[in-house]
Amino acid sequence: MISVRLMIQMAGAALLTLTGACSQNSPGATIDPPVTPPSKANEVDMWLTKADQSELLKKQNTVIYFADTTNVYPVIEVDSATSYQQVDGFGYTLTGASAYLLNSMGSAKNALLQELFGTGSTGIGISYLRVSIGASDLSAEVFSYNDLPEGETDPQLTKFSLSKDTVDLIPVIKEILAINPAIKIMGSPWSPPVWMKDNKKSIGGSLLPQYYSTYARYFVKYIEAMKAKGITIDAVTIQNEPQHGGNNPSLVMSAEQQADFVKNHLGPAFKTAGIQTKIVIWDHNCDNPAYPITILNDPEAKKFVDGSAFHLYAGDISALSTVQSAHPDKALYFTEQWTSSKGDFGGDLKWHVKNVMIGSMRNWSKIALEWNLANDATFGPHTPGGCTECKGALTITGASFTRNVSYYIVAHASKFIPAGSARIASNAVANLANVVFKRPDGKKVMLIVNESGSPAGFNIKYKGKLAFTSLPAGAVATYIW
Repeated sequence: MISVRLMIQMAGAALLTLTGACSQNSPGATIDPPVTPPSKANEVDMWLTKADQSELLKKQNTVIYFADTTNVYPVIEVDSATSYQQVDGFGYTLTGASAYLLNSMGSAKNALLQELFGTGSTGIGISYLRVSIGASDLSAEVFSYNDLPEGETDPQLTKFSLSKDTVDLIPVIKEILAINPAIKIMGSPWSPPVWMKDNKKSIGGSLLPQYYSTYARYFVKYIEAMKAKGITIDAVTIQNEPQHGGNNPSLVMSAEQQADFVKNHLGPAFKTAGIQTKIVIWDHNCDNPAYPITILNDPEAKKFVDGSAFHLYAGDISALSTVQSAHPDKALYFTEQWTSSKGDFGGDLKWHVKNVMIGSMRNWSKIALEWNLANDATFGPHTPGGCTECKGALTITGASFTRNVSYYIVAHASKFIPAGSARIASNAVANLANVVFKRPDGKKVMLIVNESGSPAGFNIKYKGKLAFTSLPAGAVATYIW
């Protein structure tokens, strides 16, 4: 005789086991899913990465389907009729170090670039890149596009040159564009030429007021020179981390200085030159939303500004929503977060997916970028005093490479959520941080992480029906239906 328990399961209910599973998915709990009727076809694809690395961005064979049913597990309700911001993309900073290492791979580079930027079955579809304007701290040396002997100046920028970037960075970008011509690129400076600065050094210092207009023309020349190479710069930030003057290179700018630079120099220079590249302010941590709000409160500066960019080395990701509430007509960008050489795969996977990928998107960001795309086994190359612990998404050694945690953090979004997708409504559930998008093809994509220390069962509710699924402790999944 068939048991009552099995009859209920076959009707689509999920019951708790007699050994102590509970609806809160407490430690030691077991997940007792509904029994799938033999005739049921899969309706929801699931891709999984486990904290212990036993499965990495692996498509699951579990049959997940929507049904008219109820059970004891939490419900994440998705409402595609309520939409928020449109997504520009997911990706990394293509640092000078990344470009150098990629270019050192020989013929093996081609397959890797196809994997990173292609959209086929083996590609992860990176759709947004940030590059440094001049050197970042993850370049092999400090340089700008107008370096001069000590004591010389060049207000007319007659000696401006992209020559340093023509060796590795520009050739790699052009190969990427051949794979994905639609990829968007943001440029960010770490420092202007040192002769424009009050301390005449690559580290710290401020931009001298007499060079504000010259530096604005420097941005114009950069954008035009890149365009001449076949590379469109979609957006620029004014300064990487303008309140951190200890990096090499770096520059300190106050909100008032940045507002002055934008409204009186950079904005008008772009307008005169017919530059359509977006101007993005701040590009620093979430602990100081007052900085971009101060600039946006200036109507003359605001009219030239597309939005504000953030990192999360301090503060809370909700700072993006603070700025959005103050200026809902302006965009938000999440542009950088590094994973440490001393980090733990499972811990970094959970924290970054929750805060960077999900958190930034739930707080109105158009992009979510991790920091460095690639470095070598010693976490180089980098400038003297540059980051010595920044682990790239890839570790490249000669012609071989290893995929690190940041690869999977981004790939769980970039592979499945193309540019042009829109965030749609989904409710928050304890220990199950999630965000959902509607793609241009109409499919829905959920990115979710199980923050708890035990397996978690839950339901995806869409158009009145429930699809039951579960995640191991600390795991990340992407669902598509």
